[in-house]
This record gives sequence, structure tokens and C-alpha cells, in this order.
Amino acid sequence: MNKNIYMIYGSNLSFMTKRLLESIDVYSQIGAKEKRIVIKPNLVIAGRPDEGATTHTEIVTATIEYLKDGGFNDITIAESSWVGARTEDAFHLLGYYDIAKEYDVSLIDTKRDRFRRVENHGISMEIAETALDAGFIINIPVLKGHCQTLMTHAMKNLKGLLSDKSKRDFHRYGLMKPIAALSDIIRSDLIISDGICGDLDFEEGGNPVRMDRMMAASDQFLIDAYAATLMGFSPYDIGYIKVASEWGIFSPDLSGVNIVELNRPQSSSGKPTGMAQRLAGYTAPDNACSACFASLIHALKRLDDEGLLSSLGKEKIAVGQGYKGKCPAIGSGSCCSSASVFVKGCPPKADDILAMLKKLL
Repeated sequence: MNKNIYMIYGSNLSFMTKRLLESIDVYSQIGAKEKRIVIKPNLVIAGRPDEGATTHTEIVTATIEYLKDGGFNDITIAESSWVGARTEDAFHLLGYYDIAKEYDVSLIDTKRDRFRRVENHGISMEIAETALDAGFIINIPVLKGHCQTLMTHAMKNLKGLLSDKSKRDFHRYGLMKPIAALSDIIRSDLIISDGICGDLDFEEGGNPVRMDRMMAASDQFLIDAYAATLMGFSPYDIGYIKVASEWGIFSPDLSGVNIVELNRPQSSSGKPTGMAQRLAGYTAPDNACSACFASLIHALKRLDDEGLLSSLGKEKIAVGQGYKGKCPAIGSGSCCSSASVFVKGCPPKADDILAMLKKLL
């Protein structure tokens, strides 16, 4: 198993996407120029990417441009919104019809696709033929929270390749086992993670936290296990990751993971909104990078979920480059290494921050 995860920070999404694709050597991974490539974004609703729910369109267009430059022309964008929403509304709002025309690629609402019934681990589901017949699948999920599964990312993003009937069945079966079973059938060949501003808790957005971070990997299980730690969870906290591990599909052991950082995060003026703004009241940012600040917000959210946030008291948590050489009481990230208590990392993972805060309590 390839344990490389490529990480890049910033806000120039086209540049970041192409740098990730270059670094992971996607041309060699795909191989034959005539291979049918399917790009699967997350368009769960007709929502703007800056609201924290949907894949940034620039990532999709940059991926297409990079593939076209390499001589790969058999490209399809395939997605369906959740049950009760019309995928064409998302296509219209986000300009996908124009993208398909401009770049001469196919655009398929998988609600209208033909389906084949597949059974795995005792779970039967209807999967779009476009996905089953693909030669190479590029999965572009949004890293965000979910009110039922805690996190949604690469594995759960595959749910958009199901019929609406099977989507309903997945909820009836409890989501975790069906998602693990689907992920065992559809193996993404490349994952480009949109971690720019995912929502804290909800798949449909509304409480985005600016992270200004993207990742790429060729293993959907590995990148999901790592993504969980960025949101303040253990991989085993995510039910479908735990089930996939119990079934022997993969091991979420991250001890050998190799994080290849293509650049370093820069300070940002991005601010959280909605629910995240309340959590920000426990912090004292000074020239904080988006990725570092987001990790702290995610850790505070996990602490809040456990009913422990109010126990922090009045001491705010320092974060940001402005604390280099200063001595705050509590700090998050390597820039706060002079603090009485701090968690290292540049940026640190939310699960490490959470562990530090729990020790304080």
C-alpha cells in the first residue's frame, strides 16, 4: 500500500491542484491515454463551496486541464445530490454545464444513470454503471463533518454513485456497514481532498472553517484515516472506517504514513462563521495560519461534544506566528513552543490538540 499523502496549503486552488497532480505523478498512474476517467466531486446540494458543503469548482476544472494537457480526453464528471435534491440544480449553480461544454467532457447525473445491483458483505446496492465501468476514478471529496457519521470524506463521497433507492437503504442499514461495503467495491484510484473550508458538523454546510489545505493520495482508506485525525477524531471513531478495519479491508494504522508537504501554510485573515465563531471565543489568534487555527477549532468542537468545553476556564489558547518567543499559558502549534503547555506541530493535528486539552482538564 502506498502510504504517501501529499499536502499543500494556500488559496490558489488551480495551482494547488496541478501541483498535487504533478507530485503524485497522475499520468503514470493512469497509464493508457484511452482509459475512461471519471471525476467524482461532492455536490450533495446546490450550495456554494464557501459554505462548506460542495467541492470547489476550480479543483475540478484544474484537474480536467491537467488531464487534457497530458493527452487524456475520455473524461466524465459523475455525481448525484442527496435524496430529495435535484443534481441539475447544483450543476446549474456551480457552472458544470458550461464546464462540460468548454472542456468537451461528459457530465452525468447518476440519478439518471443505468444501475447494476452488486452485493458485498451481505449488503445489496445499485451502483451507477458509469462508476463500475470506469478505468480510473478521481474522487474529489470535501473534508467536513457529518451529523450521523461524524466525518464525510473519500469513502462516504462514493455514496453519490448509488441510486436514490440504495441511498435510502444505506440509512436503513445504519450507514456504517453499507459505506464500508461500497468502498470495498469502488476503489478510488486518486483522491484529491478539498480541505479549503469544510463544515464543522453538517454535510450540507453552513458552519465552514477556513483550512486552506488540500491533500492527494492513491488510497481512499488511508487518507480517510488521516483526515479523521485532522478533525479531532481517532480513525476508529468513524464507524465506517472501523467496520472496514474489522472486515480486514485495510488497517487504519498511521504509523508508517508519509506526509509530503509541498509548501508551508501562511498566516491568514480567514475567520470561522456561525457555530465556529463561538468556539473561536476560546482562542487568542495572532497571525495564525488557517490550517493551524482550523485544527484548534476542530479540537474545541470535539471537546464541546463531550461536554468539557466550559471546563477550560477563562484562559484562552494562543495560536499563531505572533507568539514566537512569547510565553502564553496554553499554546497550539510549534509557533507557541514557549508556552507553559503546548502541542507541537506545524500545523498540529486536531486529535493531538484534543489530547493536550484533556490532560489540562
